[in-house]
Amino acid sequence: MDIKRNGSQPSAKGPADWFTGAVRIDPLFQTSAPARAGGASVTFEPGARTAWHTHPLGQTLIVTAGCGRVQREGGPIEEIRPGDVIWFPPGEKHWHGAAPTTAMTHIAIQEALDGKAVEWLEHVSDEQYLK
Repeated sequence: MDIKRNGSQPSAKGPADWFTGAVRIDPLFQTSAPARAGGASVTFEPGARTAWHTHPLGQTLIVTAGCGRVQREGGPIEEIRPGDVIWFPPGEKHWHGAAPTTAMTHIAIQEALDGKAVEWLEHVSDEQYLK
């Protein structure tokens, strides 16, 4: 058994290579082999968002606060709110983040395949985000 006590893991600023705007990442868990799941609580300030990306084994988001947006490639932008659970299948190109005027926090859970849990791609442009 392993208990991660609240406050025992430092918060990190979301890297500019992966995010647009102010983003805070609070790690929740990272398992060791043979398990491969990891999770974090991610808070996006208004207008902040991820770059386009994919996950080799998919990703689950659980919205815990605020109002946000998600989009898969070729699909419409969808509004997300607390209690919503979003599943992105393996390899689906997508982004997620806050609404333009409201912050949003979600828990992100994904599994690693051969040690890799995400493939980061190009940034979401302001034009794409504000559609």
